[in-house]
Amino acid sequence: MSIEVTNESGFEASPIDEGEFAALARFVLEQMHVHPQTELSILFVDTDTMTDLHVKWMDEPGPTDVLSFPMDELRPGREGDVTPAGLLGDVVLCPDVAAQQAVTAGHSTAEEMLLLTTHGILHLLGYDHAEPEEEKEMFALQRQLLLTFLASR
Repeated sequence: MSIEVTNESGFEASPIDEGEFAALARFVLEQMHVHPQTELSILFVDTDTMTDLHVKWMDEPGPTDVLSFPMDELRPGREGDVTPAGLLGDVVLCPDVAAQQAVTAGHSTAEEMLLLTTHGILHLLGYDHAEPEEEKEMFALQRQLLLTFLASR
């Protein structure tokens, strides 16, 4: 897998371990049976950049925690039947927003950003949470993937 992690956020409150995010992404994609030659980009940005993206692409004011920009509209595969290789897309995260949410959730900023990364990758794979059943499925899957990843570290 080609996973590029770039930190343009200037976030200093908690160090961003780019290797940890690449490992998480690799784990999630393997668990979702995505072709090993698939490409993914993870980008950490500052609040102003996230605000601009949020307004431009979602027509919503202010910054958000994570945005996903799918490219080849790949979907999860199954055991023994991986997806075709392709460009999965970009996950863009705002550590400042994640830090605020982490306080509310009662865990570390790093844990919040790992959760948001998993969430963003699932969006790239076609998962959504607009409807209650979709939310239940997506949130259960992201929880299971993240807990399994963290337990393996």
